[in-house]
Amino acid sequence: MTTDPHTISPDTSPEEFWDTFYSAEDRVWSGRPNAALVRETTGLTPGSALDLGCGEGADAIWLARQGWRVTAVDVSQVALDRAAGHAASEGVGDHIEWQRHDLSESFPAGTFDLVSAHFFHSRLELPRDQILRTAAGVVAPGGVLLITGHAAFPSWAPDPGPEFHFPTPEAVLAGLDLADGEWDVLVSDVHVENMTAPDGQPATRTDNTLKVRRH
Repeated sequence: MTTDPHTISPDTSPEEFWDTFYSAEDRVWSGRPNAALVRETTGLTPGSALDLGCGEGADAIWLARQGWRVTAVDVSQVALDRAAGHAASEGVGDHIEWQRHDLSESFPAGTFDLVSAHFFHSRLELPRDQILRTAAGVVAPGGVLLITGHAAFPSWAPDPGPEFHFPTPEAVLAGLDLADGEWDVLVSDVHVENMTAPDGQPATRTDNTLKVRRH
């Protein structure tokens, strides 16, 4: 993210921050779905899916192509409008419902066979555990909650200092406070992804994935 957190006004709302972030460039992300989403949902029977923090829509579009009916949520209307345009150009616009929510204040209605939250981090204050507990609550019986997050800053990034902390998969699971006997932990791991740094050099990024299924 290019926005300097030290320049963020305390009066800046999440919608203002993320609208500014997405307005700075015509396309921020690669347009490819997150690797963990592809890896962990391939083989699941398509049904209803909720994509939290959908950004420019790559994950939602990929899910729609696989036959999922997707509700895609973001706080930024700029991102949602851009995502809807990408979905329409890919021919899957009618399989995705785009909803704007500040998830600390409102949440999509209904239950879902898949709830996905990828890289659900923010430079603004965010009640992440609370939101993810709400996400677990809308998983339908037999459904899956999939959470992927950074485990560390990428290898090319400067050391941000000890004030930055990324939760482990175990910490994410503990924060969900899932009812005993109602869920199975399918995946809880940390993995290293080989990639290319912005300067074109080989690099790595360490992420974690938690995948749980409701009985």
